Amino acid sequence: MDRSATVDDILEWLSARRSDANIAGMARYGINTDRAYGVSNADLRPLARQIGANHRRALDLWQTGYREARLLAAFTDEKAKVTAGQARAWAADFNSWEIVDGVSDLFVAAGLGDELIPEFAADDREFVRRTAFAMTAWTAVHEKKMPDGEVIALVPLIETHASDPRNFVRKAVNWALRSIGKRSLACHGPALVLAERLASSDDKTARWIGRDAVREL
Repeated sequence: MDRSATVDDILEWLSARRSDANIAGMARYGINTDRAYGVSNADLRPLARQIGANHRRALDLWQTGYREARLLAAFTDEKAKVTAGQARAWAADFNSWEIVDGVSDLFVAAGLGDELIPEFAADDREFVRRTAFAMTAWTAVHEKKMPDGEVIALVPLIETHASDPRNFVRKAVNWALRSIGKRSLACHGPALVLAERLASSDDKTARWIGRDAVREL
């Protein structure tokens, strides 16, 4: 497989490696496998490097609806060409925490965090809201040149949504808080203060998020 690979070539490659055992294993981890070949990320990442970046092909891969094709779309899209409109359209299709987490990194790399993190956090759809906090976590981890103050500015958003009890949201909120706290000494303090405040909350979800973050921070 090389950079000339088409969507049909890629789907044929995936189909040849279909694994029902892997599909069952993914389902046990809460991954949506309604349209999946059971090909692991350990195989998808090298394939993405082989076929290279291609924005038009990434859009077409996404439209197939297959788990692996959508991950490859995220891995091979051209970040400079990813728009907020595309991000919103993709987010509307999210149906699995794994796809959210795999695509959120692309949205951050495309420079869409400032616009989309607060917008997605305000969205009541579970996987869209998760996207906001996955993007927050990826921002804290990967955006090394961003001033710490801009990352710390995301902390109040975490507090606002720390009481959302839905599993895929609360775990992402927790992930975001821990990631900010581990970014730097400057970020650690505000994150720990919030974690301690949440840990003493009357709200069960906020309390779980806070206690878990306190343990790690």
